[in-house]
Amino acid sequence: MAKITRTWWGESFLDVLSISMDEGRLKRGRAYSSPNRLLKFDINQCSIKATLRGNINHYFGVYKEPRYKAEVKLTTFSAKQWDNIIAEITHNAACLSQLLMNEMPASIEDVFAKQNLHLLPERSTDLISHCSCPDYADPCKHVAGVYYKVASLLDRDPFLLFQLRGMDVNKLQEKLALSPLGKALIDRWNDGEQPIEYHLHRYSAPQPCPLKPSTIQQFWQGKSVLPEVENSMDSPATTAVLIKKAGDYPLFWQRDNSFIEIMEIIYPRIVDKNKLAL
Repeated sequence: MAKITRTWWGESFLDVLSISMDEGRLKRGRAYSSPNRLLKFDINQCSIKATLRGNINHYFGVYKEPRYKAEVKLTTFSAKQWDNIIAEITHNAACLSQLLMNEMPASIEDVFAKQNLHLLPERSTDLISHCSCPDYADPCKHVAGVYYKVASLLDRDPFLLFQLRGMDVNKLQEKLALSPLGKALIDRWNDGEQPIEYHLHRYSAPQPCPLKPSTIQQFWQGKSVLPEVENSMDSPATTAVLIKKAGDYPLFWQRDNSFIEIMEIIYPRIVDKNKLAL
């Protein structure tokens, strides 16, 4: 059977389910995370709502295939608790720099622990769920299916945990960037220029040509020689920014090992080879 999750974040998220529901419902719940069962799945701020396809069961008088509505949440932190967490992060250079780079620090739970909190759910009271099915158990197998789906999303985007705990990721990064250490890091990365601005794609949108070229030669070569660009051999403050921004499991990466770990081996070789070619 294929693995639902491939990272520590996803596995840890599912651990709380094993202590919150019986093994039978947990196993049946996994099947409800598939597209065949999970018909609709929406994340709206801290809440996740889903529509799931149930089973026809003549024994219980269910002759028409049912549709169940499920909603799941995590307990959220108060504004004061988030202020304390952010203050703690701004005094931790390693965590601060990684979060500003869209990386989830491996030691992030240590920051939350200092505030007697935890980012990942650790007990059944961290989970808030409701389902329209007639099952008396809470969580039921349909809710478990939704949580399995959430766990698979955490493989690619562990920052979803911040959102489910009540903090918008963009707002968090804005507050971190305004701290003294955050400003210093951004200035270092940009050599005194504007803060880093990430784009959804690597290449900028094509700009319309203001003048129509009169000849084919002008189309390909232009009317004037382009200025020479100096090649800088200085090492960047942070290497492989675009690769790290995609995370361990970008959408195109289907293998079980980390994309970043593979590129950490390949990327330096490419850089060194290009330097030799200059």
